[in-house]
Amino acid sequence: MINSPDFFKLKCRRFSFELGPKTLIMGILNVTPDSFYDGGFHNKLDNAIAQAEKMAEEGADIIDVGGESTRPGSETITVEEELNRILPVVKNLVKTLNIPISVDTYKDEVARQALEEGADIINDISGFKFDDKIIKVISQYDDVPVVVMHTYDRPKTMQNNPIYLSLIEDIKDSLEKSIKLGVEGGIKRDRFIIDPGIGFGKTVNDNIIILKRLSEFKTLKRPILLGTSRKSFIQKILDLTVDESLEGTLATVVVSILNGANIIRVHDVKEAKRVTQIADAIKNA
Repeated sequence: MINSPDFFKLKCRRFSFELGPKTLIMGILNVTPDSFYDGGFHNKLDNAIAQAEKMAEEGADIIDVGGESTRPGSETITVEEELNRILPVVKNLVKTLNIPISVDTYKDEVARQALEEGADIINDISGFKFDDKIIKVISQYDDVPVVVMHTYDRPKTMQNNPIYLSLIEDIKDSLEKSIKLGVEGGIKRDRFIIDPGIGFGKTVNDNIIILKRLSEFKTLKRPILLGTSRKSFIQKILDLTVDESLEGTLATVVVSILNGANIIRVHDVKEAKRVTQIADAIKNA
């Protein structure tokens, strides 16, 4: 069933978007040695810049820079290490690319320095649950959106038998609590983007249910971001490797858009751009 799009205006410092008719594409740029798909490919500055430029040329609306792998089982890294990885990239991209730069972090000091260097969005996988001091950092900016994502636990243990009383309601309640926490800390509600957290403390069936029932998150009345790109549930369904999971990813992109996603987060921008244009045409017909 195709849902009528909800409309949101999103201000990202130097940029603004109208969400609804057009689904935005967030290109993933992991400057890490150990991310599950692209770890080690873009952790040198020149490689990272080249990949960001390539994604922008292919149609990315946002580039999301991550300095710490949050794949299942991953270990945390120090603030200093994360800053060393992302700041040179952020500094360059805010000067050279004419699209918003998002930073994927839950650490307050990383967010603070990234925003000082001109980053436009903060993408917090923990929804303020790992470091609530990040709220004060973000609240000092009137025009910086924040993505609050649901995760069952920290990445090292999040896949250790996640159990929900009611999957969708539990995730919605958690996201609403993240928004409430942020609003109480001075972040306006209209700056929030929500992400149900595909693969973050979810079984294969949980991920399928989230995709099928994604429209139910519209009751939170905030733009929905979804990141399914090349995740392990796709590989398990298809019995394929991560390198063979592009078509499966694109199928989930279409489903998510028709069920209410406003922003999709992907590794493969060119291919996602094409299927997004088709999905948007169907959604808006």
